[in-house]
Amino acid sequence: MIWKQGLHGWVSLLAATSLFLAGCTTALVRDDVRYPKTEAHCAGSQGVDDSSIAVLPVPVVAFVVPHANLHDIKADDYLKRCGDSTKLMNRKVELNRTACIPAGLTRIITLGIWQWCPAHISWEADVKS
Repeated sequence: MIWKQGLHGWVSLLAATSLFLAGCTTALVRDDVRYPKTEAHCAGSQGVDDSSIAVLPVPVVAFVVPHANLHDIKADDYLKRCGDSTKLMNRKVELNRTACIPAGLTRIITLGIWQWCPAHISWEADVKS
């Protein structure tokens, strides 16, 4: 009986963790239509700073007010590295904020005013001639 309760606890923890981490990736652009004939494939990734600051930077009060992003992350800025936007197909840009979870400690240290978020962005696209 104890073994079943322990197994149930581990399965619940695994399910909760997978659901939590799945919510850390955001698709900024995703073309679901696939075109078979393309000239080249372009892909890349890099680390980005997705930090935010409280709109009302008052200690402790900053925990409950909205936060504004310090760096505006746009998919077009990264897809431009693949070429002209009119020649790109099958575009996919994803922003992964999994590293923001442990970095959330900065929000506690600054009493809610600022949160450091070292995110990771990846992009890919097919380039037509």
